[in-house]
Amino acid sequence: MTNAVPSAAIEIRDLTKDFSLNLRGIKLRAVENLTLTVPEGQVFGLLGPNGSGKSTTIKIILGLLDPTAGECKVFGVPSRRVDSRLNVGYLPEAPYFYRYLSGMELVKFYARICGVTGKRLDARVAEVIDWVGLSGAAKRRVGTYSKGMLQRIGLAQALVHDPRLIILDEPTAGVDPVGAAEISELILKLKTQGKTVLITSHLLAQIEDICDRVAILDRGRLILEGNVTELVGQRDRQALIVDPLPLEQLEELKEWLATRGHTLNAVEQPRARLDQLFLSKVSRSPKGGKE
Repeated sequence: MTNAVPSAAIEIRDLTKDFSLNLRGIKLRAVENLTLTVPEGQVFGLLGPNGSGKSTTIKIILGLLDPTAGECKVFGVPSRRVDSRLNVGYLPEAPYFYRYLSGMELVKFYARICGVTGKRLDARVAEVIDWVGLSGAAKRRVGTYSKGMLQRIGLAQALVHDPRLIILDEPTAGVDPVGAAEISELILKLKTQGKTVLITSHLLAQIEDICDRVAILDRGRLILEGNVTELVGQRDRQALIVDPLPLEQLEELKEWLATRGHTLNAVEQPRARLDQLFLSKVSRSPKGGKE
């Protein structure tokens, strides 16, 4: 019995996007012949330097831009159609929120825009605010929120209509390591709920920790795509971590390996990642969201 192939949340085929630079017909090609599939139920990282075409691709997925050529579908619906966005939540890189609204008022505003009404409205707003850990700050004005809290309330507004696909454009930009770790945890929780998450980020360590697959763009072209473990793993080598060995025992180990046709390539002291060390030493923000 073969494993079922996951259905596609996003299908991009031969996508090209040109922008006109002036009246003489000179054009800038932002995306060139991009073909990409984002499987449903996975966390997918879209990576690349500034100007690589990431933002343009996201805008086409959201129907904010029309492609010059090719096609893009969201759950099988062409992204040009309004109904393709009914199952999509979006958190832009630099969201503008009405600073005079409270967190609850803000999420309720977006909930109504997304068609959440009636008895379900208040319950759903409270539910997503609690889910992102801001219940204690729900009645505070958004203008008093820290950067990390703004990103979390932004995630709440993206989730309030219970979308199947969530697109997060640099969700941890400008957020401290604690806030970034909390957002990563929320993204992984979304995956356990069966959601599909498309995320862009310059924090490659974060991407490696939370993404199932990644695609790397450069100058509008896809240069690499695949499973994270397969891309970063070195299958031709193994690492063994042992207690410190005296020099004579280390030499004995080298000889033992040599008699079996193996070579001890390096002896290194393992290092903890700096982000992990930082998070192990500092306190997380309280459930109430006060920072």
